[in-house]
Amino acid sequence: MTQSKINPSINDLKKQNIKYVLCDIDDTLTLEGKLISEAYDSLWRLSNAGFKVVPITGRPAGWCEMIARFWPVEGVVGENGAFYFYYDKNGMHRKYSQSEIIRIENSKKLSQIQNEILTKVPGTALASDQFCRSVDLAIDFCEDVPALSENEIQKIVQIFKNHGAEAKVSSIHVNGWFGQHDKLTTTLDFLKDRFHLTDTKKIKDEVIFIGDSPNDEPMFEYFPQSVGVKNIEKFLNQLTYKPKYICNREGGLGFSEMSDQLLK
Repeated sequence: MTQSKINPSINDLKKQNIKYVLCDIDDTLTLEGKLISEAYDSLWRLSNAGFKVVPITGRPAGWCEMIARFWPVEGVVGENGAFYFYYDKNGMHRKYSQSEIIRIENSKKLSQIQNEILTKVPGTALASDQFCRSVDLAIDFCEDVPALSENEIQKIVQIFKNHGAEAKVSSIHVNGWFGQHDKLTTTLDFLKDRFHLTDTKKIKDEVIFIGDSPNDEPMFEYFPQSVGVKNIEKFLNQLTYKPKYICNREGGLGFSEMSDQLLK
């Protein structure tokens, strides 16, 4: 796939066939660290209009349990593709990308990486939600600590890679894990298992994704109808595959802006 063309306006969105709305959470639904009313209202408006809404996030299992149960969504993909959860009349359903035995072994290896990162990259810290996580290791570089430089962030990424782990940079954390999953692979599994959606052409025609940071790049690459909220602009030079459309507003306001286009 060639690099996506950047369209500075969301107004040209081709929305006729879209049925599924996939969205990142941090700095896509949120603004300055808060889930703003405009974005949450947009989730409800989309759901009430018949769209299937699915958050695709790096946030932890503990958060995803609540999101799947209480938000107006069809399910949630969490920890950058480590699992998906969905809730229906039969209760909570959970599917992990790895077996429990593998997750336990990988957790031991991640503990060693954690110690190395916290020692070698001063100023960083474990993400405050780490205790809620079941698969990955999240290193905070700006959420609850003074913002680290790009060079320091890349040091964290390199330490993960030196140990053979995957590493993705979000707008607030570096997430590292062992395994081949990412946001896209587990999203496709979810669409297949939950909605029996397997035809590639149909998926690309009916699904839209909106995000804000480098860990969304697999989604930007795969989905022709991909959107970045305005704050994606600071990461564009890091992306080979960019969103096709960019909102005029940041974070949750941009999500609301995109939702308005879909609901017109």
